Amino acid sequence: MIKYVLKQNKNRKSNAYGKFYAHPVIEETVGLEELADHMALHNTPFSKGVILGLLTDMVDCIKELLLEGKNVKMPDLAIFSLGIKNAEGAESEDEFSVTKNIQGVRLRARATGELTRKALDLVASVKKATALTAKSGSTGGSDNGGTTVEEP
Repeated sequence: MIKYVLKQNKNRKSNAYGKFYAHPVIEETVGLEELADHMALHNTPFSKGVILGLLTDMVDCIKELLLEGKNVKMPDLAIFSLGIKNAEGAESEDEFSVTKNIQGVRLRARATGELTRKALDLVASVKKATALTAKSGSTGGSDNGGTTVEEP
C-alpha cells in the first residue's frame, strides 16, 4: 500500500499553481543490513551475514562497473547508469571545457520489467495518509490506469 499526502503547488510561475497533487509518504528507509535481515526471513538457506556480505559486494561492483562506463541491469528492478548534467553548451568542440560545460555526474535508475510504470499501475494501490494531513476530511485522488485507490 502506497500512502500519499496532498500538497498544493505554491510556484506562482507554474501553470499548476494552486492545484493539489499527491505525494508519496516514505515511512522508512531500509539499509543493506535491514534488507539482508528481511531477505534472510524469506526461506533462504543463507544467514543475514552472508546476504549482507553479498549485497555489500554487489554495491561495490555496481559502482565499479558504472564508473567503467557500463550500465547494470537488475531484471524487474532497474537499469542503473551514469548521466552527465551539462551546465551550458559550447559554441564549438574547441571551446568545450569540462569545468565550464559539465555541471556534474548523476546516477540514473530506469525501472525495468515488473517495476515499469505500466506494470506498477496494474498492481500498486494507493491510500490517503489522513493522519499526516491538516484536513482529515478531504478526499483523495481517483482511479488512475488500473491503480487501486482507496479512500479513508
